[in-house]
Amino acid sequence: MVYFVGAGTGAVDLITVRGMRLLEQADVIIYAGSLVNPELLMYAKKECEIHNSAKLTLEEVLAIICRAETEEKTTVRLHTGEPSIYGAVREQMDELDKRNISYESCPGVTACFGAAASLNLEYTLPGVSQSLIITRMEGKTKVPERESIESFAAHQASMAIYLSTGMIKELSRRLIEGGYEKTTPAALVYKATWDDEEAYICTIETLYDTSVKHGITKTALVLVGDVITHQNYRKSRLYASDFSTGFRKKSEV
Repeated sequence: MVYFVGAGTGAVDLITVRGMRLLEQADVIIYAGSLVNPELLMYAKKECEIHNSAKLTLEEVLAIICRAETEEKTTVRLHTGEPSIYGAVREQMDELDKRNISYESCPGVTACFGAAASLNLEYTLPGVSQSLIITRMEGKTKVPERESIESFAAHQASMAIYLSTGMIKELSRRLIEGGYEKTTPAALVYKATWDDEEAYICTIETLYDTSVKHGITKTALVLVGDVITHQNYRKSRLYASDFSTGFRKKSEV
């Protein structure tokens, strides 16, 4: 059996309980060493066979899994964050389907939620934004034209932009061309929830200067939107005294 497990945002104790237990039970662990916190491997049993997939091709990863299957061993494929977001898991699953190898997924906490926790943000403030757009700039992986930074910027919603720190000057330009004001709040969060996390509040216009000043060129997330400075939002109606819910009647006073 193969388990695709989300390692969480970085901090060792932010993996799910299920994910931790799967690591404890695994006979073989293949982890994304370029991004996964290696301290998570402390959950592995002493005799567990461990491989760093940063040094492997897809074919080599599959060969390890297939060998483990013939030996009736349990494999954990440990991916960074939440595997369903930029995790390149579908291509692995399709190959396992071809080989009739069973697998399951265990979710993890993705980086933008770790970043929100670090900054004490709410992405969906009433009167400001009720949507969160998770996207990326085009790099080695193409992005459909209909999903351009400019097209998403036009919505003025909260945005979490992955895998784009190395192109941050262009990112800022395209966000502004798409409709954001230059002074729109932004945040640059390096290695959210890791011990060496760095987080900086700035504006879209000063994103590039902020990245240069602090030497941040990778392993960082860009957040954009007025929710970052949480000004001029409306209170939720959920807890208002004149609002009824299925559990509480509104006040008649």
